[in-house]
Amino acid sequence: MKLTIGLAQIAPKLGDVDANLQTHLDYIDRAQQAGVDLLCFPELSLTGYYLKDLTYAVATQPGAGSPVFAPLLAASQARNMDIVVGFVDRDARGRFFIGAAYLSGGTVVHVHHKVYLPTYTLFDEGRYFAWGDAVRAFDTRFGRVGLLICEDFWHVGPPYLLWLDGADLLLMHSASPARGIDAEARLSSVRWVEMMNQAYAGVLTSFVTHCNRVGFEDGFAFGGGSAMYDPDGELIVQGPYYEEALVTAAIDTDDLHRARYRLPLLRDERTGLMMREMQRILSNGGGTR
Repeated sequence: MKLTIGLAQIAPKLGDVDANLQTHLDYIDRAQQAGVDLLCFPELSLTGYYLKDLTYAVATQPGAGSPVFAPLLAASQARNMDIVVGFVDRDARGRFFIGAAYLSGGTVVHVHHKVYLPTYTLFDEGRYFAWGDAVRAFDTRFGRVGLLICEDFWHVGPPYLLWLDGADLLLMHSASPARGIDAEARLSSVRWVEMMNQAYAGVLTSFVTHCNRVGFEDGFAFGGGSAMYDPDGELIVQGPYYEEALVTAAIDTDDLHRARYRLPLLRDERTGLMMREMQRILSNGGGTR
């Protein structure tokens, strides 16, 4: 199967859901003109990132009953385009999650809640959000897919679990503040993310996309540089740093078979061994949370 993926590298307005929704609809129109089949937006694309007490005002529940999601669901059906958006999810008991929703054909196919909440240095997510408690792949018309949000892919466990659960396309979404300068005068945070995503693509012999936002909030800049990698770990396309952009590229899922023929890591993975050793480590008091 061949499909065209778009990464909408936008600069959301903090707390202004109406304005951000219109930006989403505008990018959906642009993506349709570019022949995009699957369009991805960054982490918290509908709300902005440094929400703090705004968290409770911008939260919604994904579905046709939400005034935020209704036009997005309608667009996914009318444009025949699958769409991934970032939002604050509110459950029935008043808990709030950093969420990513996969929309297709007018329905919500899957929602992922961020499972790792950074609460250190400039991050304070644990103060306002609940932890997600599941990492699961899901079926789409393009094959089996996995969703992760920012800190989720700084930990090796979630990408590995999605790989074992059948995901051949890993969709990573972030609102990653630019910080640190390396010896080559490049942003350290950007360099680390690029290295991780390239490594995941090659080691898991899977397609990896990363959609990162741009813009400024609370004195912090967001770096952009959204990118796609193929199952050989090679860069397919990368967006600009710091600028809004629609980054697109066509992929061919037959590349999965070619990569896994040359490097049969999935075939040879010893999941039972991993499970036994994890149980041993946990029984001996190792591991955390």
